[in-house]
Amino acid sequence: MSQLLGIIQRLMQLREQEPNGSEAPQRNFEVNGEKKCSVTYLGKTDTYMLEVYEKGNKPKTYQFDNIDMIAIEIFELLDEKK
Repeated sequence: MSQLLGIIQRLMQLREQEPNGSEAPQRNFEVNGEKKCSVTYLGKTDTYMLEVYEKGNKPKTYQFDNIDMIAIEIFELLDEKK
């Protein structure tokens, strides 16, 4: 549960950051140094864009307007037991 709370806190920090010029705030999530996904907060639409990385495949992009739903998705991606 604490890992899920940490993910939610990082997503909330993205929402609070001011954009640097024209770039939206972004955060990467890794497991053992391997980047699993990145999240970009789009302030104009109040949505999060999730880009999921898989070896040998192009990144897949998903958009979420609910912080809880994207947090669960990230939690599952980072789950090492899969």
